[in-house]
Amino acid sequence: MKFSPTKLPDVILVEPDVFGDNRGFFMETWHAEKFAKGGIVADFVQDNHSRSGQGILRGLHYQINNPQGKLVRVLNGEVFDVAVDLRKNSPTFGKWIGIHLSAENKKMLWVPPGFAHGFYVISPQADFFYKCTEFYTPENERAILWNDPDLAIDWPLVEGKKPVLAPKDEAALPFNEAEYFD
Repeated sequence: MKFSPTKLPDVILVEPDVFGDNRGFFMETWHAEKFAKGGIVADFVQDNHSRSGQGILRGLHYQINNPQGKLVRVLNGEVFDVAVDLRKNSPTFGKWIGIHLSAENKKMLWVPPGFAHGFYVISPQADFFYKCTEFYTPENERAILWNDPDLAIDWPLVEGKKPVLAPKDEAALPFNEAEYFD
């Protein structure tokens, strides 16, 4: 496996070894010892799987208490995956990284606690899978506006159309009003 820090060094791109032939392929998606050597030490407590259609944007979500680290990947389709650093004392506070994740490229992204996370579906449909280090607690969930001008995330919107959002994402706070991590 290859582990590469991104421009936000705590967010790590994981490229698994893929062994394929005419029958299909095999790859490890989690191996605690290999991930620890790659800089990712995590105890996962919850797995989630979502399916979304093209143009749907989920995020930018985080939990202010019990922050979740997430190891994310795409099982079907393609998404643009985004992490935003919300740690006030970090040299990359308020910065974001966006990575194309797809079933084809098989890349994974480690989004550690202290980051907001979201993704936008580029393909006709996408199945998105993520392992979490903390349980989901709705009372602690927060959201930052996907198109906040202070963040200026360059979402690759299909045909330039506004994404489809859940009501909680429509009502998300701008970055400058969000709760951050110390």
